[in-house]
Amino acid sequence: MAVYTEVGDEDLIAFVAQYDIGEALSATGIVEGVENSNYLLSTTVGNFILTLYENRVHSADLPFFLGLKEHLAAKGIACPVPVRARDGKMLHKLSNRQAAIVTFLAGMWPRRIQPYHCGELGRALALMHLAGNDFALRRSNDLSVQSWRSLLCRSADRADEVQQGLAEDLETELAALELNWPDTLPCGIIHADLFPDNVFFRGPELTGLIDFYFACTDMFAYDIAICMNAWCFEADGSFNVTKAKRLLTAYGRVRDFSDDELAALPVLARGAAMRFLLTRLYDWLYTPADALVTKKDPLEHWKRLQFHQRVTGPQDYGLV
Repeated sequence: MAVYTEVGDEDLIAFVAQYDIGEALSATGIVEGVENSNYLLSTTVGNFILTLYENRVHSADLPFFLGLKEHLAAKGIACPVPVRARDGKMLHKLSNRQAAIVTFLAGMWPRRIQPYHCGELGRALALMHLAGNDFALRRSNDLSVQSWRSLLCRSADRADEVQQGLAEDLETELAALELNWPDTLPCGIIHADLFPDNVFFRGPELTGLIDFYFACTDMFAYDIAICMNAWCFEADGSFNVTKAKRLLTAYGRVRDFSDDELAALPVLARGAAMRFLLTRLYDWLYTPADALVTKKDPLEHWKRLQFHQRVTGPQDYGLV
């Protein structure tokens, strides 16, 4: 991810010396992403990922994020595993930031998504949901429906700069989501940000899930809806029903989702599109031109939201 905090050589050597992972050889900044400062750390033992947590991540949430990865890895989920220092702790200070080292996952995220990617994703997502069932910690979803009105208020005055009438359209949609948002569906640990750049593959095989810094306790079906939006639309904005069918069918083979969950998918998918639209909209309007964050088009998710508004039944998602 983007590098916000530089690490000096002496500080790096002293930090790594707290761990049983050999001597530090190099730390190369990883430029993708926006939340934390990440480095590919090479030692005499091998490669690791060094993360310095910036102000975007609340320090009180770090035990949840790191503990979750340790828990999931123990359950057989392929994800980065936090490395504990000799004192048993997963967090230490580096360059005035809380920092952690996690294991390195081999693989690349898919630039051109194929149906088999979606099948692998569906299976991995279901396994992750089941593996998190007995994780002791809980974390509320700070970016769920309860937060969207305040997010919209931050951008509403300028939303029409992006598209004429967008502010009114978003207000109408948000009112509908607030009225119809389900609250009785099965819940547990969800990833909440499983976009393609957070899933690694080697050839056709999924090798790992990364970036759990939006993980929280929420509806499993909402996590599925996020993945549908992230993986099943083409560059021209069209919905790929084949990819959706592969994702949903593979998920259902591992964890059955109920009729209520299936019926709620359209509104959950609209909500997932709204969540990412609103955060992108604010960044689009207010991020300085010289900032490290790469702005992303919010209208991409508006078009996806509009598709889900037109869904009439499971057949539109490839299910019968």
